[in-house]
Amino acid sequence: MEFVALLIVAALVFGVCFLADKGFKKLFRSQEQHASGKAVRLSKRYGTMGLLLTAFGTAVLFAGLDGNLLLLVCGMIMIVVGLGLIVYYMTFGVFYNDDSFLLMTFGKPSKTYAYRDIQGQKLYITTGNVILVELYLSDGRTFQLQSAMEGAFDFLDKAFFAWLEQTGRTLEECSFHDPKNSCWFPSVEE
Repeated sequence: MEFVALLIVAALVFGVCFLADKGFKKLFRSQEQHASGKAVRLSKRYGTMGLLLTAFGTAVLFAGLDGNLLLLVCGMIMIVVGLGLIVYYMTFGVFYNDDSFLLMTFGKPSKTYAYRDIQGQKLYITTGNVILVELYLSDGRTFQLQSAMEGAFDFLDKAFFAWLEQTGRTLEECSFHDPKNSCWFPSVEE
């Protein structure tokens, strides 16, 4: 009986998350950049792990309802972490078209930028050889793109050539441009 209840709870969690994702897209992703189909997104592993943690956390929480405090606490922690991963996955994205890009990050309003608003970049190599490119924008905002993100390098290539066009520069003027070494924009010094 407990197994059937677990399956029902898991199916409900996955169903609610699926419907929330579809509703989220219709309500909040209606701008021109969303329609282009070009985006930089977090790996789907974030969303999948969030769903799994939420489902297993719910099961652990129900298992702890018989008075086991450890299971109750562990279930609540798993649910909070799972929901955090889902929210992070669903709220980060860079959607772009030929003229501009829309930056969506958690806790900040979405904003559309022209490619000429990119002022420069910093490059970081993290453990595990993950490349992190931090882009600096004209309004002081920064955002990071990891090599593990879906579409990151496609966006950087598109952004560079659109940046050239919008700023009136030529490729010959940009000695810093070296995509093989993850350098697309001028380096920013602090």
